[in-house]
Amino acid sequence: MKVFKFGGASVSSADAVRNSVNILKMYPGNKVLVISAMGKTTNALETVARRYFNQDPEVWTAFQEVKDYHEGIIAELWGEPTELPEVEKHFTLLSNRIKGERSLNFDYEYDQIVAFGELISTQIISLYFNQIELKNRWVDVRNCLKTDDQFREANINWELSVRLAKRMFTFETEDLHITQGFIGGTLTNQTTTLGREGSDYTAAILANLLDAEEVSIWKNVPGILNADPDFFANTVKLDELSYKEAIELSYSGAKVIHPKTIKPLQNKNIPLLVKSFLEPEKPGTIIHSVEHALELVPVIIVKKNMALITLTPNDFSFISIGSVSDVFGLFAKYRLRVGLLQQSAIDLSLAFDEPEQGIEDLINQLHQKFEVKYNTGLDLVTIRYYDAESVAQISEGRSIYVEQKSRRTARMLLK
Repeated sequence: MKVFKFGGASVSSADAVRNSVNILKMYPGNKVLVISAMGKTTNALETVARRYFNQDPEVWTAFQEVKDYHEGIIAELWGEPTELPEVEKHFTLLSNRIKGERSLNFDYEYDQIVAFGELISTQIISLYFNQIELKNRWVDVRNCLKTDDQFREANINWELSVRLAKRMFTFETEDLHITQGFIGGTLTNQTTTLGREGSDYTAAILANLLDAEEVSIWKNVPGILNADPDFFANTVKLDELSYKEAIELSYSGAKVIHPKTIKPLQNKNIPLLVKSFLEPEKPGTIIHSVEHALELVPVIIVKKNMALITLTPNDFSFISIGSVSDVFGLFAKYRLRVGLLQQSAIDLSLAFDEPEQGIEDLINQLHQKFEVKYNTGLDLVTIRYYDAESVAQISEGRSIYVEQKSRRTARMLLK
């Protein structure tokens, strides 16, 4: 059995959906297909969630844009405007959600709304595949991937999920099962999400639970490149990576793979292929167990929208383990992910993803013990296998706020 993951770009139009049929036909045998929301639907539903939570009447405009986009794809796939009851059911549920009274927990509301992107995309594709005689079974992944209630970044209950997954993905009648990425469900059947871009992680989880032969992630790039082609020219494809190297790259912010994807695969030695849906016959990049030393060109990863806070104790005492622990406890309270840390005798600097809701409350609490300096709108650049030329290329003409180097990695926080 093999697990396939199709991202938003690979199902963003009727032509893209038809192309996915050709890819699946290249691989006989049992398959699980994990699908993301179509195109930029997650971004659009995030707008719906924010407007709903802020009680903005323009929420209905955002809702209608999402509905129109999917109805356009349906009309192209079926050759005419067509009402699909299974899809309409989801839009009705989403509409009723928006009409209802919101809670005071934005993360909870976010998960209940944004998850519709995956539910709708998988329903459309499953129905279309059945229409063209590519028989499949639609599975609601929330019924088998059970999580805690840490909304927007839920944790998997592995022991329960493995039992439920093996009951649901049986391949008794169909050799193709279609399900959603990114989402899960609590023990009380509340919808959760696994973190932005979490469909890769879903594919890895299901591969682990079902003992898959391999996982393939289909992108609009030829594989994993040494830099983002949207920002850098003359990028180079990496033919293979070890599990360890892939973890390093994803942790540093590489967009091709969700940071949590590798561990479930490495635990069972399941290879991960990153391939192009535009050129499916080409090999792409393989991530697997590697015994030999890898010789890689410099790999450049850019994380945008970073914030930097520098703390100095009000009494000018040394930065101690206790004070670092207190700061990290506060960051954990606000669910902030630290991407870079630097310490001197009386200064502690931390770079982290700038949250949607801002950092004013955090700064106010830090002011109780520290003098606080902060900057926002920064780029965190990581260069694996760096050389002098790559460092100079990245930093030229920019202000460097923090710089760190180890044997293989250079990291810079830039404006």
